[in-house]
Amino acid sequence: MASLVMLVIILVCAALLYLKGTFVQGITMVFNAIIAGFVALAYFETLAAMLVGYAASVALWSQTICFLLLFVLTLAVLQTLALQIGKEKVDMGLWPERVGRAVCGVILGYVITGQLLVALAVAPLPSQYPYPRFADRNPDPSRPSAPLFSPDGFVTGLFGTISEGSFAAISSPKSFAVLHADFLDQIHMNRIKGSQDVSIRTNTPAISVPSRGGVWEAPSSLRDAEGKPVPARPGENLMLVRIEIKKSALNDAGKFTLSQVRLVCTPKGGSEQPLAGRGLGVHPIGFIGRGGRLEEKTLTEIITIQSTDVPDNVKEIDLAFYVPSNTVPVLIQFKQNNVARVSAIVSGEEAPEALPFEGATPAAKPDERTPGADAAADDEEM
Repeated sequence: MASLVMLVIILVCAALLYLKGTFVQGITMVFNAIIAGFVALAYFETLAAMLVGYAASVALWSQTICFLLLFVLTLAVLQTLALQIGKEKVDMGLWPERVGRAVCGVILGYVITGQLLVALAVAPLPSQYPYPRFADRNPDPSRPSAPLFSPDGFVTGLFGTISEGSFAAISSPKSFAVLHADFLDQIHMNRIKGSQDVSIRTNTPAISVPSRGGVWEAPSSLRDAEGKPVPARPGENLMLVRIEIKKSALNDAGKFTLSQVRLVCTPKGGSEQPLAGRGLGVHPIGFIGRGGRLEEKTLTEIITIQSTDVPDNVKEIDLAFYVPSNTVPVLIQFKQNNVARVSAIVSGEEAPEALPFEGATPAAKPDERTPGADAAADDEEM
């Protein structure tokens, strides 16, 4: 369906430019559409958060509304300025005009389609719309699908490249390619169980992270639910990351899947600024369950936390990730609108003891216990 929509939009844009526009106007519209897309990608989340503060009823659609609003308004303003500046039509000649208008119309339709697909992907729609990027039953993050020529991949990839190291003040750069590493994968994975009473976002901040010792290497003594050693993977380290899910947010955060949780990693020593450059998103393989064993879960299995399971203000859960050995974790993301900095990796005697998560998971035998580890290092919540 996405490919069909793209073809229709391209044909409409090409026909309009060919019949009503000029080659120069076509070039201007393409650049204006790209710039408008940059503005939408840069500020739609900020504007959506403001909108929710005034109209909570549109929370689920807030990001889609704000993305389209920013794109359309910015494009309209840029086009108005362009028309005021270039009132006189420039004629490049018969064949340059004919070919140029058609080519610009195709590119314009391609860019507009990419922005439309992004807007729909952050909407609370079933995961098969606007197209099924991953299989619902057994999604593989390393094998995403894409529509013809991947227009959404082009517009988000281009913005990620442009924003590397320059998405904020020079003194503290924040790159879209880190804050939203593999952005399309993130937003599509977040919606996989969205039609089964699993919220894609939370109305209030839902997670926090320990200020010290929230990330450490899994101990070699760690066992899986069957008592077997957890297998090692070449070029990857098994890391444990502790997050705290707030009791006050359980209405939206009490049901989630591991596809809605991501650890963003950046290259070791790649930059003095941890949020500059480009990141890589990885999903957990499970969490530490009862008896201190690794409970491996599929990305689509629904995990439930009841308020009765949270005696204090937060529910702690130690998630297990296979992290590429040449990277370091910097962010933890949860659902659509929660992100926090994680602390530095600790090991040895500084690593904390793993805490068993006892939500809606099967109990292990009480005598089956595996020691955990301890942690330290600073962490700041974004």
